[in-house]
Amino acid sequence: MSDTTTVKQQSTAAFYVQAVASFMVAIGAVAFGIFFLDADAWVRGFLAIGVLYLVTSCFTLAKVIRDRQEAGQIHSRVDQARLEKILAEHDPFQKL
Repeated sequence: MSDTTTVKQQSTAAFYVQAVASFMVAIGAVAFGIFFLDADAWVRGFLAIGVLYLVTSCFTLAKVIRDRQEAGQIHSRVDQARLEKILAEHDPFQKL
């Protein structure tokens, strides 16, 4: 068998802070725009609900994509381990 170590990919703290800050600025700007929109409360409420739905569905989509990618990586690692086992057990000089 082979001694391979898996390296877990982590994003840096700076990238995390930038992503959170970007998200907060975007949500704040949209909330500010909706709040000061020259329209009835029903229209502003409808837009706010639409934005909230969009944000939650984006989070769900990102989670689904991440889960599928992780599942693909696990499947790939299992296939690689099987291939390494077959190659390790193969004796090219064995007579049939």
